[in-house]
Amino acid sequence: MENKRPLILISNDDGIMAKGLNELIRFLRPLGEIVVMAPDRPRSGNSTAVTSTTPVHYSLVRKDVGLSIYKCSGTPTDCVKLAKHLVLDREPDLIVGGINHGDNSATNVHYSGTMGVVIEGCLNGIPSIGFSLCSHDIDAEFDPTAPYVRKIAEMVLEKGLPPLTCLNVNFPDTPDIKGVKICEQSKGRWIHEWEACPRRNDANYFWLTGEFTDHEPENEKNDHWALTNGYAAITPTTVDLTAYDFMDELRGYCRQAGI
Repeated sequence: MENKRPLILISNDDGIMAKGLNELIRFLRPLGEIVVMAPDRPRSGNSTAVTSTTPVHYSLVRKDVGLSIYKCSGTPTDCVKLAKHLVLDREPDLIVGGINHGDNSATNVHYSGTMGVVIEGCLNGIPSIGFSLCSHDIDAEFDPTAPYVRKIAEMVLEKGLPPLTCLNVNFPDTPDIKGVKICEQSKGRWIHEWEACPRRNDANYFWLTGEFTDHEPENEKNDHWALTNGYAAITPTTVDLTAYDFMDELRGYCRQAGI
């Protein structure tokens, strides 16, 4: 590998053949040496899942100057672990997930395999970014995101990120992105999540579906508002899940309970 250029590790959850992954490679290739380790098939919704009950296999798909592409039978998190421990000859300077087909704003961050890539990088102290587009179209148009993807990646390569902090970047599906907003995660939840799809004489089959309800639709600080209004949303995301603001109150509850 060329040690003079930044080393960028890329993965996703839509699989090795996804257009978003291949566009991300194209956008980031000028910035450094690229190594891709992506699932061999779609793994959406895997979050930070790891494979622990069966072996995981990976293989080289393509190798060019400054670009190596591998596919893996495991989850997005498996991909990062395998690449880091078995493929790379040095610590990556940046880990990038995406570009996901479908947004990962609001509570989607908890389900996202794209963000599973990012969280795994973050837990290992490596600056990490997830990129997503608000379109599930397999032939979605990613070109409007290109200058933002490059500039955000360049910024993080230069500045780094705080410990246990990563970036969740979502783009609206529009040819004219208005700009970038630094956002908080929207407060909301998914409803109407199952749609019946009976099979023969068995009615107990369902497709996962649903609609997201934003509990603060007029909050111009949140990522859902930014995307709805044509802006790219950058949400700094921490992997430390401790509820620090509740700790003192919880201590009081415990004393009252005699524990």
